[in-house]
Amino acid sequence: MTVLPDDGLSLAAEFPDATHEQWQRLVEGVLRKSGKEVSGEAAEDALSTKLEDGLTTRPLYTAPETVPDTGFPGFAPFVRGGRAEGNAASGWDVRQRIAGTDPVRVNDAALADLENGTTSLWLAVGDAGLPADGLSRALDGVYLDLAPVSLDPGAQYAEAARALLALYTERGVSPQDARACLGADPLGHEARTGEALDLAGAAALARETAAAWPHVRALAVDALPYHEAGGSAAEELGLSLATGVAYLRALTGAGLDAEAAFGQLEFRYSATADQFLTIAKLRAARRLWARIAEACGAPRAGAQRQHAVTSPVMMTRRDPWVNMLRTTVACMAAGVGGADSVTVLPFDQELGLPDAFARRVSRNTSTILLEESHLARVIDPAGGSYYVERLTDELAHAAWEFFQTVEKAGGQAAALRSGLVAERLAATWAERSKKLARRREPITGVSEFPLLSEKPVVREPAPAPLTGGLPRVRRDEAFEALRARSDAHLAATGARPTVFLAALGPAAAHTGRATFASNLFQAGGVTPVHDPVSVTPESAAAAYAASGADGMAVLCSSDALYEEQAEAVAAALRSAGATTVFLAGKPGTAAAAVDEYVFAGCDAVAVLSSVLDRMGVPS
Repeated sequence: MTVLPDDGLSLAAEFPDATHEQWQRLVEGVLRKSGKEVSGEAAEDALSTKLEDGLTTRPLYTAPETVPDTGFPGFAPFVRGGRAEGNAASGWDVRQRIAGTDPVRVNDAALADLENGTTSLWLAVGDAGLPADGLSRALDGVYLDLAPVSLDPGAQYAEAARALLALYTERGVSPQDARACLGADPLGHEARTGEALDLAGAAALARETAAAWPHVRALAVDALPYHEAGGSAAEELGLSLATGVAYLRALTGAGLDAEAAFGQLEFRYSATADQFLTIAKLRAARRLWARIAEACGAPRAGAQRQHAVTSPVMMTRRDPWVNMLRTTVACMAAGVGGADSVTVLPFDQELGLPDAFARRVSRNTSTILLEESHLARVIDPAGGSYYVERLTDELAHAAWEFFQTVEKAGGQAAALRSGLVAERLAATWAERSKKLARRREPITGVSEFPLLSEKPVVREPAPAPLTGGLPRVRRDEAFEALRARSDAHLAATGARPTVFLAALGPAAAHTGRATFASNLFQAGGVTPVHDPVSVTPESAAAAYAASGADGMAVLCSSDALYEEQAEAVAAALRSAGATTVFLAGKPGTAAAAVDEYVFAGCDAVAVLSSVLDRMGVPS
C-alpha cells in the first residue's frame, strides 16, 4: 500500500510536468474538430483575443512571462498600491456622487448616503449642479471633519473652493482635519466644453491649499472626458499623464516645489465591466505616474491618489437593471486594482436623477464587496497573476507611447486645441462601433436578449451635462436609435414592426438559428413571430399570413434543409406577401432563393436600419 506524503497534496509528484508544447498539441486537436487546421503557436493564436491599443489577450500565461519588478505596496513604482496598508485597514473610500441644483434635496441625499454606508461625497457644483453659495445648505448636518468632500465644479472651481474652505473655517474644522479635493481641472473642463481656462488660477489655489490645508488637494486630473469620448484604456492613461504633467509645470512655475505639486493632484479613472483591463489600468497608472515623479526628482511623491468611477459609457438606457451587474463587476475591479476611492453610479444614471432605491443599491454594492466578499482584506489580490502582470506591463507601454505623442505635440492643451485628441479618440470609437454593430462586443439586454415588452423606467430630468468639447458616446447609442424608431411606430400604430421566422424542420435543426435571428431583430425593436409548428413548403404561406409580419420573413434551419426546402418555402412566402426573404446562416447558402442573410458577425445595425426603412418606419 502506498503511503501518502504528510501534506496529502503531492498526488502528482511522480508524474512529469506537462510542457507548453504538449498543451498546444491538445489545443490543436480541439481546433481540428471545429475545422481549423492549425498547429503550434498558430493554434494558440487562434484562441487569442485582440484588444484595443494593439494589445492581445493570450489563452494561457505561464511563469516564463517576464515583467518588471512590481515592488511592495507603498513603495515605488507603486504598482501594488500607493499606501503600505492599501485598503486592508478600512476598505476603499465609498464616494457617492450627487448631482442636483436644489441644496435642500442634495442635503437630503447626502445625509441618507452618509448614514447608510457612504464615506465621502462627490458634489456637482457650478453650471452642471449646485450653485457655489448653496454648498452651506447642501452640507448642513454633515460632519465635515469625518466625511471628505470632493467637488466637481467646472469653470466655477475658484468660487466653489472658497465656499467649501470658508465652510470648514465657519464650522470649526481645523485645517489638519479637513479632507477634500477641490476639483479644479481647467484642461478637463476644456475637454468637456471647448472653453479654455487659465491654469494660473488653479495654480494659485493649489499654492494656498498646500500652505494651509495639508490634506486638501486643489486639482483633479479627470480622465472621464476621454473615456466618455470613446477613448481606449491606454488613451485614457496617456491623456491623464499629459494633463498631470501640464499641472505640475503650472504649479512648480507658481512657486511650489515638486513634492508639494504632486501632493495637490488627484486622478479620476473609469472602471468598466472588463475587470482585468480595469485592474491593469489602475496598476499601470500608478507605475507611470511614479516614473514621472522619478523624472521630476520627487520619487517619494509618486504615489498616485486614485478615484475610480464606474463607466457611464457602459450604462444602458434599455433594460437598465442589468447596469447593477455591470457596476458590481466594475466596482470589484476598481477595488482589486487598488483605487483609493470608488464611485458606483446608480443603475438609472442615464435616465435622469437617480431615485432613492438606485442610490441605495449603488452604495450597497461597495458594502457587499467589502463586508461580505472581503475584497479589501488582501492588498493587490491580483498581484502575481501572470495575466494581470503582463497586461499591466503592456498597457503601461502603450499608454506611455501615447503620452509621448501628446508631449511631442506640445502638451495636453495644444493637443486638445489642435484636434489631435479628438481625432485620435474618434478613430478609436469608430473601430469599437464596428464591433458593437456586429455584436462582437455584446450588450446584454440591448444587442443580446432584449426585452421588447419591458416597461420604460422614468426618472426626473437631471441637470444638463456640460457640452461643446469632446463628444459623449454610449455603447448602446446605435441600438437605442433603432429602438426609438420602433417605440415611435408603436405609439403611432399600436404595434411594433414584425418579422416572420420560418422555422423549417425539427427543433434540433432550427432552434439555434431561430434564437439568433430572434435576438438580432429584437435588438432593433422588431418583434419576431413564428408558428409553433415547424413550417413546411405547404404551410409557409398560411403561417406567414397569420403572423401579421410587415413584409419580412427569415428562414431558420440547417444547411441541409435549406438545400432541400429553401427555394419552395421562399416562393410560398413571397406569394403570401413577403417582400424580402432573409436566411439565417452562411452567405451564399440557397443564394437563388433568398434576398439577404443574417449571420454571426453581420452588421446588425445596418441590417436592422434597412429593415425598418423597408417597413416604412420613420427615422
